[in-house]
Amino acid sequence: MSQVSLQIPEQFNVAVELVDKNLQLGRGDKVAIYYQDQTFTYEQVFRLVNKAGNALKSLGVERENRVLLLLLDSPEFVATFFGAIKMGAVPIPTNTILKAQDYLYLLNDSRAKVAVVSEALVPVLESIRGELRYLEHLVVAGQAGPGQMSYDELIQAASDELEPADTHKDEPAFWLYSSGSTGFPKGAVHLQHDMIVSADLYAKPILNINENDICYSVAKLFFAYGLGNALYFPFRVGASTVLVPEAPKPETVFAAVRRYQPTLFYGVPTSYSALLQAADRIPDVDMHSIRLCTSAGESLPKSVYEAWRKKFNLIILDGIGSTEITHIFITNRLGEAKPGSTGKPVPGYEAKLVDAEGNPVPTGEIGTLMVKGDSICAYYWNKHEKNKQSFCGPWINTGDKYLIDEEGFFWYVGRTDDMIKPGGIWVSPIEVENTLMEHPSILECAVIGVRDSDNLEKPKAYVVLKEGFSASTDLAKEIQQFVKSRIAPYKFPRWVEFVEELPKTASGKMLRYRLRQLNQPAGTSARADETEEE
Repeated sequence: MSQVSLQIPEQFNVAVELVDKNLQLGRGDKVAIYYQDQTFTYEQVFRLVNKAGNALKSLGVERENRVLLLLLDSPEFVATFFGAIKMGAVPIPTNTILKAQDYLYLLNDSRAKVAVVSEALVPVLESIRGELRYLEHLVVAGQAGPGQMSYDELIQAASDELEPADTHKDEPAFWLYSSGSTGFPKGAVHLQHDMIVSADLYAKPILNINENDICYSVAKLFFAYGLGNALYFPFRVGASTVLVPEAPKPETVFAAVRRYQPTLFYGVPTSYSALLQAADRIPDVDMHSIRLCTSAGESLPKSVYEAWRKKFNLIILDGIGSTEITHIFITNRLGEAKPGSTGKPVPGYEAKLVDAEGNPVPTGEIGTLMVKGDSICAYYWNKHEKNKQSFCGPWINTGDKYLIDEEGFFWYVGRTDDMIKPGGIWVSPIEVENTLMEHPSILECAVIGVRDSDNLEKPKAYVVLKEGFSASTDLAKEIQQFVKSRIAPYKFPRWVEFVEELPKTASGKMLRYRLRQLNQPAGTSARADETEEE
């Protein structure tokens, strides 16, 4: 599966390849960005990118310096991201819904000397500004306050001509900090060639993306998934992208689809579930422009896949990507999809499952997923021990547990730390969650291992109910019986706890470790009689 070879020159600046090249190909007047009531052509984006690069230079930013981007999805994000790369600096797209202490860590860890921040997000940085050891300039996209610099003024004063840095294809281009779903964020250092590899191996052949497409991603630009979906995928082929700064509530998403008529829709399991739940109460839902949907971030339950197809007659191609590997490397594809599975490796990537000693596991058995491919980041910044654990020659240890069926499809069973072992037999929380999701009352759920009064680990389910259903002991017992009737009885949740919401990262990944940390859970729960039920 790894015979695909991409020819990338030794001297290579990815901003030139993704922005300037569209002008060389005659796309200067084509719409690159749809943003609120505005459109931006590739010619306009090219000028803004050059201005942003020169503006950073005017602040003393030099080659290889880091620039933190704390920006809502907007033209400013695009211009600053590519402008920094073009002049040789290293942008760091950053999660916009973190806490002050998170930003304190990220800014001091990365030593970014400039942060470009949307006006709405400035207060959280100002609250820690006195503790920022390396930040020299806070540039505000919007109304700048005392001690801050105006993005608009810097852009207006900057030249729209910029000579690109003569970067190497293996030189750092951008960083992405991991979402922290399994611990503290790690800075993944990505190289100039990584985005091209992802676009050319996944977006072009799997999605058949072309210049006539309009891309809309529910996942935001600061995620690895969203960055590809809404920026370098469309820019790679001269397509258009829709940028929506607001949070992706169902009303906002359906309105954007109706307004901009995207052809490619990129979602996450949580958003697909929420959209299905809201579709009947929102007027004028119109999805006819969409030709294909994708999902990543977490495993897409079969029940959600089938409900989406029934409701909108649209296929969702579920896959797995990661911050470290830039984008999706295993996926289902049109004409070859198994609902509930992650699919097969994208040509150009290799994937294998190994046991604790690093030996391959037999077909049908659970192992740790190892991946090989040219879009893997070079290393984690300042994480020597973690680098030794994760990067094994050309392979990366993803920390995900999978099994491969007889047809070569990969099935996600959980993170290494999420697996449950009741009665000495491994149980995948994902299998139990997917089964729970088939119950008509359940909107979302998460399953973890909890120790009982005998200190034995058993599955426990946290459940968010759909509208119209009420938490009760009877419903909890009904859900338990429902699971037992569909999968092996030892896998059923011994406790069902109803909650208002589940802890997640901003990308929608479940934070199961947060659930494991709960000592005194609140809500309605039911305990089955194990001697009788098992």
